This record gives sequence, structure tokens and C-alpha cells, in this order.
Amino acid sequence: MSKKAIQTDLAPQAIGPYSQAIDLGDLVFISGQIPLDPETMEVVGEDIKEQTMQVMDNLAAILAEAGLSFDNVAKFTIYLTDLNDFAELNQTYAKFLSEPYPARATVEVSQLPKGVKVEMDIIAKR
Repeated sequence: MSKKAIQTDLAPQAIGPYSQAIDLGDLVFISGQIPLDPETMEVVGEDIKEQTMQVMDNLAAILAEAGLSFDNVAKFTIYLTDLNDFAELNQTYAKFLSEPYPARATVEVSQLPKGVKVEMDIIAKR
């Protein structure tokens, strides 16, 4: 099994000892993305809609670097600091996807890095 890191300047740089994504050939694992502007590394947006848009843009950039798109995504894991944001998150999230939708888990957590409202990680298949 060959393991290759995926890295793009069009998504935020890792803020710890991890890769933006790992390519295992058939599977690509993308690390949790928060709503950071890749150029400034500052949090984008104050509401869940703006933050979700930025997270999805960051994920799309990493997928593109791997030669993939949201059509290749098998699984999302979404972390929210407030499940009351669930409906608005869904509206924004759905704009990036088409059926059949990926499998998904959404959980409420007490806190996320940099005080953001949302983080997402994905598994994609070639």
C-alpha cells in the first residue's frame, strides 16, 4: 500500500502535525476542515451559512488537488458546536452535492479549533 500526502495552497495549511489529505490509491481521507481562509488563515464568517460555505470550498480545493470532486465522496463527518444550526447547515451543504448523497454523521461537540461553529472531514473513493 502506497501512502501519499495531498497538499494545496488553495485550502488552509495544516495547523498541527497532520496532512490536508492522505491518498491511499482507491481511497482519499481528507482531514477536518474548518472555515479558514487559505490566504490569511483567519476564520471566515460569523454565522453557520458563511462558515459552511468556506468549509465546503476548502474541501473542494483538496478534492480537486487529488483529481476528485464531491461526486467521489463516500462519507462526511460533520461536527457542530450547536445542533440548532443543523437545518441551515443542511441547506448550504446540499448546494455542493448531488444524489446519491454521501453517507454522513453529524454530531454536536462542545468546542472546535479557533472557536468555529463547524468542522468537516471526508472519505472519497476513486
